[in-house]
Amino acid sequence: MKLLLDTHVLLWAAWQPDRLPAAARTLLENPENELIFSSASLWEIAIKCGLGRSDFQLDSRLLRRGLLDNGYRELPISSQHVVAIDGLPPIHKDPFDRLLVAQSMVEGMILLTADPLVAQYPAPVRMV
Repeated sequence: MKLLLDTHVLLWAAWQPDRLPAAARTLLENPENELIFSSASLWEIAIKCGLGRSDFQLDSRLLRRGLLDNGYRELPISSQHVVAIDGLPPIHKDPFDRLLVAQSMVEGMILLTADPLVAQYPAPVRMV
């Protein structure tokens, strides 16, 4: 199963795995699952780190390298992902979350999220 991790789940998996619910850890540790991160998440981290957000204080370059070294696959942002945002209902205002939802829909991947608003989208989203 292809699992796209939203930004917070990605950060927890990389830096604070104890914050992940047991069900999420089971999904992430299953070798049959393909773990994927979006370049949108790294973009979000870089922006929020630059704004001084305390929950995003890490080097996105090091995070990317660590994810790739640990078998995660990177999903670039395509124009197909961007135009799919137009068809989403206005459930969430965060542009990064909306892009991740669109990517999961276009690519047919399950988006793992801890955000109850994101979980409301009619997309392949799983709340963890």
